[in-house]
Order: sequence, then C-alpha cells, then structure tokens
Amino acid sequence: MLSFFRRIINSKAGVVVTFIVLGVIAIAFAAGDVSNISGMAGGLTGSSVAKVGGAKVTADDLRNAAQNEVAAYRQEQPTLDMAQFIAAGGFEGTLKREITGLALEEFGKQQGMIVSRRLIDGQIASIPAFRGPNGQFDPALYQQLLAQRKMTDAQVRTDLQRTLFAQQLTFPTIGATQMAQQMALPYASLLLEKRNGEVGFLPTRLVPASAAPSDADIQTFYTRNVQRYTLPERRTVRYALVDPAAVAAKATPSEAEIARYYQTNASRYAATQKRDVTQVIVIDQAGANALAAKTKGGASLAEAARAAGLEASVQKGVDKAAYAAQSSAAVADAVFGASQGSIVGPVRGSLGFVVARVDAIVQVPGKTLAQARPEIVAELTKQKQAAALGELRNAIEDSLSGNATFDEVVADRKLQAQTTPAVTAQGLAPDAPSFQPTPDQRAMITAAFTAEQGDAPQIVPVGKDGGFAIVGLGQIQRAAPRPLAQVRAQVLADLTADRARAAARKLANAVLAKVNKGMTMAQALKETGLAVPPVRPIAASRRELAAAQNSPAAAPLALLFSMPQGKARTLEAPGNEGWYIIRVTKIDAGDATGNEAAIRATRADIGRLIGREYVSQFARAVGDSIGVKTDAKAVAKVRSELLNNGSN
Repeated sequence: MLSFFRRIINSKAGVVVTFIVLGVIAIAFAAGDVSNISGMAGGLTGSSVAKVGGAKVTADDLRNAAQNEVAAYRQEQPTLDMAQFIAAGGFEGTLKREITGLALEEFGKQQGMIVSRRLIDGQIASIPAFRGPNGQFDPALYQQLLAQRKMTDAQVRTDLQRTLFAQQLTFPTIGATQMAQQMALPYASLLLEKRNGEVGFLPTRLVPASAAPSDADIQTFYTRNVQRYTLPERRTVRYALVDPAAVAAKATPSEAEIARYYQTNASRYAATQKRDVTQVIVIDQAGANALAAKTKGGASLAEAARAAGLEASVQKGVDKAAYAAQSSAAVADAVFGASQGSIVGPVRGSLGFVVARVDAIVQVPGKTLAQARPEIVAELTKQKQAAALGELRNAIEDSLSGNATFDEVVADRKLQAQTTPAVTAQGLAPDAPSFQPTPDQRAMITAAFTAEQGDAPQIVPVGKDGGFAIVGLGQIQRAAPRPLAQVRAQVLADLTADRARAAARKLANAVLAKVNKGMTMAQALKETGLAVPPVRPIAASRRELAAAQNSPAAAPLALLFSMPQGKARTLEAPGNEGWYIIRVTKIDAGDATGNEAAIRATRADIGRLIGREYVSQFARAVGDSIGVKTDAKAVAKVRSELLNNGSN
C-alpha cells in the first residue's frame, strides 16, 4: 500500500508541465506510464522515430524538442548541456512526451475535437515575449524572436495545437479531488503507524589516521576524482552600453518645443482655485433636505450624517474639474460658487442628493512660461530621451537582424566595447578573483550563457532609465580540470578525508554486523575502543516522517521506517561527520478505523494528487487505443547525434 501511495506522490506521469522558450509553448507529459514504449519497436521507415496512430514523430521533431527543452532548462541552470540532459534521462523523457502529446492530439481528432486558427492566434498574441513597447502583440518582434531561436511559425502553431488538444482532454480530469473513504482507510492507518528504535553514532574524527599518502596515491586519487577539480565552462562576454548620455543631443528640447508644450497644457499652468469639501450623499431628497436643514441650523455636517446613519467624505485640495468628474457638473457649480463655510445643497448628483460644506478655499496662482520652464524641460527631456533610445534600439536590432556583427554595430554607432574576464554562468571569474559583476553585468552573463557560438548579439535591458547593452559571446573555454600542481593541497585534504570516511565506514559496518547478530548496540560500539557518544532512543510516527521532509531528521526517520523489527542499518551523516547505526526495536501498526479526522485528512491529501493518476491512466489508455510503435535504431541515432553535437 505504501509503495502505491509513494508512487502517486512522486510519479511525474500525467503531470502537465508548461514552459516557454521565447514564447514557444510546449505541454509536456512525463508519460513514463505509456506502456512498453521502449519495447514496441516496429518496422518504421524514413526519418520517423515513432508511429502514433496515423501520425509520426520524426527525427527532426525529437531532435528539436530535446534542444528546446535544454534551452528552456538553461533559463534556470545556464551551465546545462545536452550531454548532462541525456545522462539525466532527459532524452527518454522528451521522446515519451512527444509520443504522448501526439497520441492525445490524434485521439482528440478522432473524437471530432478541433483547435481553430483563431484560438491559436490568441494564444500567440497572449505571450508576453511577443509584446511590443505598447503592450500589444508585435508581428515583427514575433518573427525576430523566431529567427533567433531558429524556429518557424508553423512549428509554433503545431506545438500550440498539440498543447490545446492536451489541455482540453486532460485539464478537467487533472482537477479531480475525490477519493472514497474506504480507499483512504489503509493509507490513514499507515500514517498512524509508530516505530521505536535506537541510534548509535561513530564520528569520523575519532577514527585513527592512516599513513600519509604518497605521491602516487595523490596522483591516483586526482585521476579518479578529476571531476572534483574541473573548472566549469567559462565565457568572455563582450558588451557595449547604450545609456541616456548616448542620445543626450537628441533629447534636449528646443525653445519652440517648450513653448508649444506650455501652450498645449495651458490649463495646467493657469491660475486655479482649489477647495476642501466635506460632503454627504443621500439617496432620497427628503432625507437630504432634513440633513441640510439640521446642518444649516449649526450642527456639524459629519455629526449630523452619523446621526442619520450616513458617513461624510472629505475632498482635500480638489479643483472644479476634478470635483465635477467625481460628482456632477451641477454639484461642482454649486460648491465652487459658494463662499467658505457655506452649506450647499441638496443638489442632485450622479449617485443621489449631495449636501456639502466648503471647508477651505485656496487660490493657486498660475505659472508663466519662465516659471514653468524647468519642469517642462525635465518632462520633455524624459520623453525625447525615451523616444531616442527606442529609435536607437530599433535601429540596432534591425542591423543585427541583417547579420551585422557586434564589432560592426559598435563601430557604426560609435560605442565603447568592453569585455568581461572569462566567467562561469554564476559570474565567478577563476582567473580574476577580484572581478565582482554588477547587477547589469549579471544580466549580460546570463544572456551570454543562453547563446551559442555564431548566434547574433543580443539586446539586454540595463538600468531603469531605458538603457540597454549590446551583448555578444566572446571566447568559450570548455570545462577542464586544473593541473594537479595547482590543486595538490586540496587533493591531499580530500584524499585524507576520503580515507578517514572509508575507515569510519568499515568500523560502522563491523558494529552493524554485531548488532544484527544480537549484540546490544552499546556493547558493539564499546568494542570499537573509541569514545563514541552514548546510544540514544528514537521514536516517530509515519505522519511525523512526512512532516520531517527536507529537515535533518528526514533521512534517519526514513531509514527507521524502511526496516523490519529487530534489524539495523547504517546511514552516513552529512559533511563526512561519521556514520549512524539505526535499529528498529518496536513497531506499532496503526488503525484509523473510526478515526474520522485521520481519514478526512488522508482523503484531502491524496485527493490533491489523484487527478494526476487519472491523467496518467488516461494517457496510457489513449496510447493503447491509438497504437504506438517506436524504432529503437532511429531513436538511438538521434540520441547519438545530439551527444556528438556537444552542448548544442
């Protein structure tokens, strides 16, 4: 029962993963449950790697999907390359996602479902990466980004169509949350299980040191563990900053522009009157008349309103136009025609009858052109600066789209090119330890690690004033180990620690063997001859085990619940600190019968996950219904090609 429970919790099958690679959406079903994919090799022809019903997954489909997934994951892990992706099982996952996505699409079509072009257009237009400065979909930007990613509009539409079929078929099911009470009972009982045990600890620091390593020992250890001393890939980043200073000449407003702005906004600089107004809105006129009469008789408007079950509002420093927009022209005329301290109304407004009091009147003098000039110059400069930077950015992007190089653009625009030291994706410069990237440089480094050799330079926004940087990829230094001579001290320390760990493990295994033969743990530890800490008890329920996830206690508790009563196992402590020996002394089986709270909680917990299991089973059934055949040789060929292309 527990294995099934864990499988539901940990399974990726049927989970919908949506990700965006410069606006290209792919719905990914980790379809490990599509039965016997790897074993269903058939006689496919051409460049197909799989046949799904009447459709095919081509070698290009699989290759592009794998490359796009690597590009997507690089947004979170810039150093990821294709070899690492494949080694982690990513390639097999991509194949299964392609097959399952195509199977769902074929199934949907068989059921008479359609995805209209208009719906796909809407999906494309809603992707933020394709929006221009005005917030609207920009066709030119869309085409530009597609060109950068070496994709076509047809590929995007195919991905989106498959996505939408998958959504329509699975989203109603993945939201299922109901689980029968009798199904929940065994899992609820399982969570009530309690275990007791004992824990011994053998610290590595107490183990006697071995003989000093020889030069040959150090060389052998270095060779076997060379990955520890390997520097990650480093790249130099070439960039040229474009800030407001670059367009200062174009951003300076002329005298004519200043005068025209002043004239266009004459009302803004004209003399005006502002008032503080307290008002009450009453639904019926009779109530408004009574409120006005009481206030004119000397009562406070706010107090009279509260007595009538109403609330007064206060408008501070409001001009007539703004007040009219909030109420009505008639109310504004009455209020701004009254003297200070006067009670106005009732006057019909947009929401009822208004009774108001003029609390204060402030005469705001107008501004001459000379007086308004500083703020007008600042506003116009800001506007012209933004426009000039936008024009310059568009011109540079056009040049880059026309295959202009970084050097050509920098020379043409008379910019200053700069280059970072060779840095890792995290911004570390092993050969220039004093280099500390600024936030802007970090953004450029991230962009450079998403590029490949030969890609066009990128535009990266910097600062908060509309500036940007032209970022090009310089030299790439592939991951390589440091020479032993440079890291000898570290290798010696690691080898010494490794030997101490092995010696501690040997002693821990000897203790374990004695405990499993019946010796008490305290006696077995005593026979090591080391001053180890005393044995301590341990006790927990499965519910406490679940609550301890991601805490230091998680691993010991998990081991406690993985053994039969009376048995012991070893567990390495973090940081090479030593070894735990954990033994189960007692198991109390749980029984949730009649425990409504436990059953209800379990139903809720599993209910959040059961929709995924339904989708997993549905995906498997669709694959069986449609019919899936894979060509193992064709799949292996694509895998080999991707590996041979390195990080591409």
